[in-house]
Amino acid sequence: MKLFSVKQIAEIDSFTIKNEPVSSIDLMERASYKIFEWITKNTIFSSFTIFAGFGNNGGDGLAVARMLLKNGFKVNVYYLESEKYSPDFLINLKRLKGLCKPVMLTKKIRLVFNDCIFDALFGSGLTRPVAGAAAEVIRKINNSGKPVVAVDIPSGLMGEYNSENNSGAIIKATNTVSLQFPKLSFFFSENNEFTGDWCVVPIGLHKDAISRTSTKWHLTTEDDIATMLKARSRFANKGSYGHALIYAGSCGKFGAGILAARACIHSGAGLTTIHTTGDGAGIFQSAVPEAMGDYSERMVSLEKYNAIAAGPGIGTSQDAVARLKGLLTKAKVPLVLDADALNLIASDNKLLKILPPETIITPHPREFSRLAGESRNSYEMLDKAVKYAIKNKLIVVLKGAFTRIILPDGSVYFNPTGNPGMAKGGSGDVLTGIIVSLMARGYCAEDAAKLGVYLHGLAGDIAARELTPEYVSAGDIISYLCHAFKKVYSL
Repeated sequence: MKLFSVKQIAEIDSFTIKNEPVSSIDLMERASYKIFEWITKNTIFSSFTIFAGFGNNGGDGLAVARMLLKNGFKVNVYYLESEKYSPDFLINLKRLKGLCKPVMLTKKIRLVFNDCIFDALFGSGLTRPVAGAAAEVIRKINNSGKPVVAVDIPSGLMGEYNSENNSGAIIKATNTVSLQFPKLSFFFSENNEFTGDWCVVPIGLHKDAISRTSTKWHLTTEDDIATMLKARSRFANKGSYGHALIYAGSCGKFGAGILAARACIHSGAGLTTIHTTGDGAGIFQSAVPEAMGDYSERMVSLEKYNAIAAGPGIGTSQDAVARLKGLLTKAKVPLVLDADALNLIASDNKLLKILPPETIITPHPREFSRLAGESRNSYEMLDKAVKYAIKNKLIVVLKGAFTRIILPDGSVYFNPTGNPGMAKGGSGDVLTGIIVSLMARGYCAEDAAKLGVYLHGLAGDIAARELTPEYVSAGDIISYLCHAFKKVYSL
């Protein structure tokens, strides 16, 4: 799914009105009905207090109020005082007055809160922090103790990727129902306390406008993934699905390599070889009997491998540095670099120059800070990651909620799968194993990153539902990969 700036969404709206064609007020009615449908299907409340602004976001709120009233719900409506109400707002205000008495918000008004609050004060086009009387209304809503449903975006939150989003009064929504597209600001940790659980409802914006409008921002969807996964041939053999090499593990950290190797095997690679220090031989052979072992001091030849992963648990000793440099110097096939491999690169940036193009790196935020410097917030970190990917011709998989996959051209793909139960040691090692397996099988680096991250999160989601998030371990993610593959194959 493409993600757009607020300006681009407004342009797509305008194109739809002109070319569908549909009047602006009828498009608002269509959007409002979708919100009304969501409310009636996803809430159990019988009464609502609706706060409307003076623009089209407020017009949506008034239209939803009318629909709720006509269907037997109790509704109170408040709206902001203004000298510049939008035409569609005024039409919906007139339509509503026959059903209830909307109240203009003034300092003297005593607010009455019903079971649920519906926030339609400000839309995604807000360009400055909310202050004054509107900010006081927002503070009262936030202090009401009532659940809040925000239409399109929580009032006060800006839709764009910038660091000024949180500087004014902002609604703290329980749920946000976004129209047609999620807003870019939904994907950053600083805004989670405002958006709550968010979802997207389609409102029928013009497909031609969506396809013609270019963007570097995307959200990976089930449809995207369904077209990527390749079925296995009945006449295939182990050689048909590639040979993956995993350089991982050191004394006290062999578990990381075991997890990566098991994930690689269970993601379909035909052959898996583990390269590690000699004292890990017995551990690996007993823990992962399906994998072969290379316990030599140096990797002499890499020609037989189709993809290589390095980093989980290798440590930062001089021996680890020498092994990694030897691997990077000789590697001619796609690489996945994680964990200590990234820490070693951070201490010697010259290693970046010998990486094959489209190498995948999978840092968590702390590891990325070592590579590219500290960031004040997640907005700045993503901006740095985009520049880092472009400059070094890498694919950066920036791990976390909505893991971001950044391509060498600066395109960004947010991943929707995954949950807090996966925030445990070893989860990243599993992801490394999945991605290298897919690359060994012949997937291009871009598809291996997108598909690997999606499957990793999906397996974690299924495990969390079955086991509870607290119980889930990295090993459980591997165990539930079978369910993740089944689901993707069934799409």
